[in-house]
Amino acid sequence: MKIIAVIPARYQATRFPGKLMQKLGEKTVIATTYQNVVDTKLFDEVFVATDSEIIFEEIQSIKGQVVMTGEHETGSDRIAEAVKAIDCDIVVNVQGDEPFLKTEPLEKLISVFQTDDKKEISLASLKIKLRNKEEIENANNVKVITDSDGFALYFSRSVIPYTREKFENTEYFKHIGVYVFRKEALQQFSKLKMKPLEIAEKIECLRYLEYGMKIKMIETDFVGVGIDVPADLDEARRLLGL
Repeated sequence: MKIIAVIPARYQATRFPGKLMQKLGEKTVIATTYQNVVDTKLFDEVFVATDSEIIFEEIQSIKGQVVMTGEHETGSDRIAEAVKAIDCDIVVNVQGDEPFLKTEPLEKLISVFQTDDKKEISLASLKIKLRNKEEIENANNVKVITDSDGFALYFSRSVIPYTREKFENTEYFKHIGVYVFRKEALQQFSKLKMKPLEIAEKIECLRYLEYGMKIKMIETDFVGVGIDVPADLDEARRLLGL
């Protein structure tokens, strides 16, 4: 089983344009992320997928592997184009704006496919427990509910499950955007049209569910630092002691 990692990297981010080319010490955010993914030693190959010549040249300058793609609405669509001609079985999507990685959650996600003998699972991803009311009600936190076997039933920016009566034992989980795809499922995903739920919620995982594909969710307690706004960059520098 050949396992690769792909880092989708868009230059014109809405909330923080050019964030991937900001410096973390002597290296850019995207170069830091790329090297950290390589250093996990979990992957046969690591690629960056981008539509930006600036990012393309940056990865080439550190002798990394990079694929130029067209413009896409989702990271999954970008990755699907990037890996179309790459020989692989499993594709791990690592966000370019999350330079801090932990090996254990990635290992757990990869193991989902190593034990899926019937090849029923299309996608595996992470969830983390939400513990306070503000986090649960924040629409920027995508919530996920699963069945008793850990398969996703629904993703939403709204509060799910909704507790009609306030039970103290109700659990809420946030979806963390680290994905592991079976390549065939990823290629199929990219050919499918968006349906109403994905359009309404702006959550690409809903496309899989709307077309009947299986998503396995793995619980983690790892909280990374995603760089979405300038303040996040300051926090990342603080963690690195810069």
